[in-house]
Amino acid sequence: MNILAINGIDLFNPYLDVIVICVIIIFSYNFNIISRHTNIPSVLMLIGLGILIKQGLTALQIEVGENLVHLLEMVGIVGLIMIVLEAALELELTRAKTSLILKSFFIAFLGLLLTSFLTAYIIHTFIVSDLYIAMLYAVPLSILSSAIIIPSVAGLMKSKKEFLVYESAFSDILGIMFFYFLIAHADSTSIGGIVLSVSLNIFSTVILAVLASYFLVWLLQRINSQEKMILLISVLVMLYAIAKMLHLSSLIIILIFGLVLNNYAHFFRGKLKSWIREEKLIPVLEDFQMITIEAAFFIRTFFFVLFGISLELTDLLDLNAALISLGIVASVLLVRFLCLKLFGMKHIVTELFIAPRGLITILLFFGIPAAYQSADFNPGILLYTIIITSIIMAVVLVTKGKETERYEVLEFDNWEELDEEIAELGRSKPSK
Repeated sequence: MNILAINGIDLFNPYLDVIVICVIIIFSYNFNIISRHTNIPSVLMLIGLGILIKQGLTALQIEVGENLVHLLEMVGIVGLIMIVLEAALELELTRAKTSLILKSFFIAFLGLLLTSFLTAYIIHTFIVSDLYIAMLYAVPLSILSSAIIIPSVAGLMKSKKEFLVYESAFSDILGIMFFYFLIAHADSTSIGGIVLSVSLNIFSTVILAVLASYFLVWLLQRINSQEKMILLISVLVMLYAIAKMLHLSSLIIILIFGLVLNNYAHFFRGKLKSWIREEKLIPVLEDFQMITIEAAFFIRTFFFVLFGISLELTDLLDLNAALISLGIVASVLLVRFLCLKLFGMKHIVTELFIAPRGLITILLFFGIPAAYQSADFNPGILLYTIIITSIIMAVVLVTKGKETERYEVLEFDNWEELDEEIAELGRSKPSK
């Protein structure tokens, strides 16, 4: 269904729609090329393209239909699944990375909690009188955007890139769990009951995720049809939706499946090793990684373009919204600095300022129940926070990215990873 209308007449032209979709994809592809050469996040360019499209539609007196927000949410949900899956398929679980994984998890966890409470305090003080509602608005603004970080950090050295990928993935998952935990327990008064409910939720989700992951990996090797990739993606999206309807932590299912598939040698040991047929699984894994990357690119493109179209630029004219957004960004950087230092991170300039808000922030903002929405909260705060954090990241990547990489080579402290790489080079060196 075409979501555009002019003078009450639907502008439904399938050929025009196909041309528009293809042009947007071409623009997005070129934005990625520009991003690789300039370190300017392609997401900013996609949002800008959406804003330009909105202005063009306004000039042509074409109104954007109400279905746009619903379409934005639907594209965002599928995009979230593909982005987390893309991140999981890039993560390799080794003993040498245990410290990195744990450190990124606890930094993401502590950063989310502290930023949420500090941001809620700001919103409660200046905008919303109800502290609970302020917290609902604060949590989305406290979550790192893996949708922006993952494609933006490709040029960083491996240790920094892996940390940021792990941290943003954990931040997405923990942030969504925290948000829906607040909604589900809005009327709860018993702390013990809340803790028990959350524990059972996580435990149930992990058990479901592990069982589903083992079954899907086993099944993948035994399907001979060429259509098995789209079948697998459909099953994953269905599992995510079912788990969400059951109020489980759906993203854990996606993350665990990606980790099991990409690190099958660690998960299929002993008797389970007989389940693996590497000659069939390795080509499937390679194909699935490629499809996931392509799908994430496609969905990310249209989510941020649609978001740009949905924006009301008049929201940016509120000086109060701009000042509050600056306060929120300052609290984000303060908490991030403290967390990075607390866990002994060194040379943190790059990690400190790569803290953009994006897809999850937007999705959860639209997910606040009508009963808890506040007319006093200006959506411009959301837009300003996303733009400011993305611009800060872009400036740091442009000015510090290459310099930081050279500096880390001279001041290298991840000796276990270096020893592994040297050993690998030694094994692959041809004998004379």
